[in-house]
Amino acid sequence: MYRVFEALDELGAIVEEARGVPMTAGCVVPRGDVLELIDDIKDAIPGELDDAQDVLDARDSLLHDAKVHADSMVSSATTESESMLNHARSEADRILSDAKAQADRMVAEARQHSERMVGEAREESVRVAAAAKREYESATSRAKAECDRLVESGNISYENAVQEGIKEQQRLVSQTEVVQSANAEATRLIDAAHAEADRLRGECDVYVDSKLAEFEEFLNGTLRSVGRGRHQLRTAAGTHDYATR
Repeated sequence: MYRVFEALDELGAIVEEARGVPMTAGCVVPRGDVLELIDDIKDAIPGELDDAQDVLDARDSLLHDAKVHADSMVSSATTESESMLNHARSEADRILSDAKAQADRMVAEARQHSERMVGEAREESVRVAAAAKREYESATSRAKAECDRLVESGNISYENAVQEGIKEQQRLVSQTEVVQSANAEATRLIDAAHAEADRLRGECDVYVDSKLAEFEEFLNGTLRSVGRGRHQLRTAAGTHDYATR
């Protein structure tokens, strides 16, 4: 190919240096030199064309090989990507299954724990209620017995005072000068008996009120215990819901 360009350059130089024909655009060139250059071009072109064709064939072969290699790489990459995708899907399914099983297990454990706590709270409430009822009945019975005893004692003291007053009145009734004094003493004794009875009733009321106050404090403590149990139960239920989510 180099000889073709060289011969063309020489041919161009001959044409540029040729003597022109007057009154025309033509020129006079050495025929032999021009024909010789043309022959050189003719001789050089087939070999260069063969070389160019070889280059083109080599290029096509390289392009074909590159295409086959690229197709092979694409197919291999596609197969590998599909394998990786299937593996990733299998792994994701396995992880999802493990997570679901773990969540189910945690839910079951939380449900068992909550049911156990509810059962214990119910048993404790029943026990506390029974104890409170027994304490209430015991306190009420003791208060009633003490009240009855105090009332009975007051009645006895009242009856004794009345009897003493009557006796004293009967003893003094024959003595005119001391009748008024006897009546006053009898009235005083009767009033004292009434006052003693009122005092005993008041003490009975105070005693009953104190026992009821103690029972009220016991019931308040029981209610606080039940409230704490319910709060623990709600807290455990809230923790179970958060873990589930």
